Amino acid sequence: ARHQSGRNSGVIHSGIYYTPGSLKAQLCVQGAALCYNYCDRKGIPYRQCGKLIVAVEQDEIPRLKALYQRGLQNNVPGLRLIGPKEIQEKEPFCRGLMALDSPYTGIVDYKQVAQSYAEDFQEAGGTILTDFEVTNMEMAKESSSGSGDGLKYPVIVRSSKGEELHCQHVVSCAGLHSDRLAEISGCSPQPRVVPFRGDYLVLKPEKCYMVKGNIYPVPNPRFPFLGVHFTPRMDGSVWLGPNAVLAFKREGYKWFDFSAGDFAAAVTYSGLWKLVLRNLSFGLNEMYRACFLSAQVKQLQKFIPEVTVNDVLRGPAGVRAQALDSHGNLVDDFVFDGGSGDLGSRVLHVRNAPSPAATSSLAIAKSIADEARRRFGL
Repeated sequence: ARHQSGRNSGVIHSGIYYTPGSLKAQLCVQGAALCYNYCDRKGIPYRQCGKLIVAVEQDEIPRLKALYQRGLQNNVPGLRLIGPKEIQEKEPFCRGLMALDSPYTGIVDYKQVAQSYAEDFQEAGGTILTDFEVTNMEMAKESSSGSGDGLKYPVIVRSSKGEELHCQHVVSCAGLHSDRLAEISGCSPQPRVVPFRGDYLVLKPEKCYMVKGNIYPVPNPRFPFLGVHFTPRMDGSVWLGPNAVLAFKREGYKWFDFSAGDFAAAVTYSGLWKLVLRNLSFGLNEMYRACFLSAQVKQLQKFIPEVTVNDVLRGPAGVRAQALDSHGNLVDDFVFDGGSGDLGSRVLHVRNAPSPAATSSLAIAKSIADEARRRFGL
């Protein structure tokens, strides 16, 4: 809750973007419905403020129409294509040629949702340990009780402080450190996590009236990330962005946060260099926009021309745990795997769960439970 989930955009995604039949498509649509239901049951406030994906250039219209068809295939409720007049009826300050209207999209404070999950877990008999950095996992050598049926809890998980947990099975959902936990447990080091920081701008409070719901660009398939967008928040603020630049620390939320180990792990990975070389102009533009507010505002003005540099402030940042394979490809779907041998066969790793994982979290949880039952014979 303090890291990826507490620093994300806060959007409850409807499931438009994802390849039909993929885990992301299935679990996002299911997860959004479960998220709204959960918030209703727990009294967690949210707003179903909708989203417009706006085409501002003629060459974006075919991609927007294809996105509409994809959303229909994914069973996203309420989708429709609208023209300039209806765009302005929904977002008076927004300009566009055509938009995909997704009224089912919402916003919520995911830190509050995560804390509610924690309370549910504890009420169900679970124990939460924080400040427990896992440095080692291994199988116990022998049964301390000497019982003939072997150890009841044969997996030992050790922390950096020498603390031990004994268990039958391990499920890891470690976000920015998922690849490291996989290696510690003797599972495959691939895919590797490469951290990308996203810096947001925020509208000054007196200018927040310009944005009512989420306003997103039409994604460009040539580039690896979505692009800047307008995101209202539950506290009434409006976030603008994010960009996407390499983070020099896995929890590096500030420009000068640096970890020699994290930086070395990223820049010595061949997959990162292959990604960089394929997207060099995109990467340089992102770095330029990160440095100069005016460049980022210029992107925003394509949608809301009235926004000026004087209307924005530098805002918070998040770090995305992006799984990257050795060929330099961003791993697009959720990935669950384990390993072999005595230890690997007792571990299930959630290897890649970027956006829309927060939206999908309850559906992902069911998938993890089903996979754990199957894999561990529970």
